[in-house]
Amino acid sequence: MLFLCLMSLSVNAASLVMFDRKGCPWCAKWHAEIGVKAYNAGPEGQIAPLRVLDVASPRPKDLKDIGGVVGTPTFVLVENGREIDRLVGYPGKQVFFGRVLLMLDKLSGADRKYKTIIVQ
Repeated sequence: MLFLCLMSLSVNAASLVMFDRKGCPWCAKWHAEIGVKAYNAGPEGQIAPLRVLDVASPRPKDLKDIGGVVGTPTFVLVENGREIDRLVGYPGKQVFFGRVLLMLDKLSGADRKYKTIIVQ
């Protein structure tokens, strides 16, 4: 029951969907360098929480219109069930966050510039 309530809340919000594939070395690298918990705890995750889906699995109802995902990882920014932007591949931590920030600027009502400091 709780799961259904949480799903209904996330349908109308922005989310970043990571399409993953078992055995994908670039997916494994993303999980090792960033990971779901760390991403969702950061400012980007507060704006667009991450959802991880297997690329071969059936899509949830709210993502039925997201198509053309072939390579993994593919990160798709979704708002109200509509694709806003996507990033194919994992270019490393610094480039990933820079690209995600540019994607977040495309959200409706995004009237601010985002800043991320990456400590190496």
